[in-house]
Amino acid sequence: MQFNKNDISSLGRVTRLKLINSITGVKPANLVGTKSKKGVSNLAIISSVVHLSSDPALIGFITRPCGKYRRDTYNNIMEQQQYTINHILEKDIKKAHYTSAKFDESISEFEACGFQEEYIDGIEAPFVKECEIKIGLQYQEHVKITSSNTTLIIGEIIHISLPSEILDQNGYMDLSTSKSVGISGLNSYYSLSLLDSFPYARVENIHQELM
Repeated sequence: MQFNKNDISSLGRVTRLKLINSITGVKPANLVGTKSKKGVSNLAIISSVVHLSSDPALIGFITRPCGKYRRDTYNNIMEQQQYTINHILEKDIKKAHYTSAKFDESISEFEACGFQEEYIDGIEAPFVKECEIKIGLQYQEHVKITSSNTTLIIGEIIHISLPSEILDQNGYMDLSTSKSVGISGLNSYYSLSLLDSFPYARVENIHQELM
């Protein structure tokens, strides 16, 4: 089966949305925790977190188009300048999925979907207590993507919480041990398993390594 540009454009809106959202493969599944200036906590599922830099420690994620719908996550980050990103666990995928519902701005997705807020000194945004891998971020900048009317939010990592047993002596994390999950499309969830691990790729070692 093949699709050219015209084929893709001719697909029904929902079919096209599902295809294009899943064509990139399995993506990290996270919950973004924020708080409004009125003190209402917000929790939103996202699958677009991407590493940008290790020094400074920067990661980004994409927010949906603003304008037609209220975007509490985006608004809260712009106002409060801090937010959290939390790895979703296998046992929590159903609860996490329903944080994407369009709740009234006065309702906290934490309470509505059965998650507990957790606070760490120096970070005003709520973490998800149930999650094992948690990242606290300070907002740095945002980049408007005009071709899709979306926004790349960039934050500096100012806090990391994780179980010591999932981190090896070289600093690598075994995400299968942590029970973190991935997302394909908008509503399909995958468990993660470690297949293999390789040394840093050097040209002079390729022949030996691939024999």
